[in-house]
Formats: sequence, structure tokens, C-alpha cells
Amino acid sequence: MRIRILDADITTLEVDVVVNAANSSLLGGGGVDGAIHRKGGPAILAECRKLRAGHYGKGLKTGQAVATTAGNLPAKWVVHTVGPVWSATEDRSGLLADCYRNSLKAADDLGAKTVAFPAISTGVYRWPLEPAAEIALAAVSRADHGGIEEVVFALRGEHALQAFEARHTPLA
Repeated sequence: MRIRILDADITTLEVDVVVNAANSSLLGGGGVDGAIHRKGGPAILAECRKLRAGHYGKGLKTGQAVATTAGNLPAKWVVHTVGPVWSATEDRSGLLADCYRNSLKAADDLGAKTVAFPAISTGVYRWPLEPAAEIALAAVSRADHGGIEEVVFALRGEHALQAFEARHTPLA
């Protein structure tokens, strides 16, 4: 499986799946979540509302992942995952790794070959970029990839790019 690290707007990528750093309500929010809902249009929100009316009545739990249409995005699907809020007193790194692993599984279950991730939990959830990058890259590298051929980390800004690039060891 190939890993690429890009300075890119995840909502513009032509991949099979974009991963949404969602909140547990699945009903949109700020940051990546808001951008995906705005650019993807009402179809994403409509499917999220159906999920909330069914199995996810209390919302999506941290580390879990669920798929919807991508609406007007160039991607085929959106996989929503809820990252953990960073804590200086509690190790939540397993939950952050679960976001990546469970998103890859959901994407593979859809038959996806290409998946784009943001830097989950590094925005309003305050996870420091360097350890977040280490957890993300390790989780993706060690996960069962199934039929997934490429993972793209769609990042914003030089600090994020440097954090991920410094921790990425491309396969020879």
C-alpha cells in the first residue's frame, strides 16, 4: 500500500473515500467536518440523519467509523470517524489509532482502493501534531489494508506536512 502526504483540501481529492473527522452527532460541525458537509451538500447530512434515526441514535462513539455518500464531492463515499479529544492526563492514543484502523476497514468494506485522511483530532480536539502523525502513520501502516492500494494524508500547512513527513518511512 502506498502512502502519500499532501498539502491539499480533502474536499477536492478524487479518491474513493474521504475520511471525515466528525463529531459524535454526525450532523456537521467546524473544520474538516464542516467543509465536507458544506461542499458535499445535503445528501451527506440526509444520510447522517438516517444513521442517527437508526443504529447510531446516541451518536457515533469515539474511534468508530461509518460510511455515507459523498454527495457533491469528487469522492464516492465519506467515512465518518470521531477522534478523541487530547488529554495530558489520560492516554487516548489507542482511540486515535482506532479511528484510522476502523476507517480503513469501512473503506475496504465498500470496495475502495484509495482513501484520504485529514490529521484527525489535531484541530479543535487539540492533539499535538507530532504524536498525532506518529499514531496515524503507525496505525495505517500496520492495519489490514484489504484491497486498499493508496492512502493520502491531506494536510493543511507547513507544520502538519513536516510533522507527517518526518515520521513517514516510505517502503523501499
